[in-house]
Amino acid sequence: MDKEIAKKVLSDVNAEQCFWVNNGAVLKNLEELYQALSKMKKETYIYHANKEKNDFSNWAKDVLNDDKLADELLKVKSRTNALSKVKQRIQYLKKTAEI
Repeated sequence: MDKEIAKKVLSDVNAEQCFWVNNGAVLKNLEELYQALSKMKKETYIYHANKEKNDFSNWAKDVLNDDKLADELLKVKSRTNALSKVKQRIQYLKKTAEI
């Protein structure tokens, strides 16, 4: 991954591409996803990530264009593990983007 792609993944998405959490939060970037996951109730996480679907993974893949994070989010089974994966990805992207 090059510097410009890393910056793009970390940047805000267009208003129509925001992630709408079922608790009312609206997320526009990866940092906001991390913050939301850190405070999210288990029920809210399970609403978005369960056996039938994984909205977080879909958003990472389809909107952020981050297939690596999307794959990682599909593998995790809990909010705390998802939080860890998002944190690791942000750190990697910031290092790559030299932020």
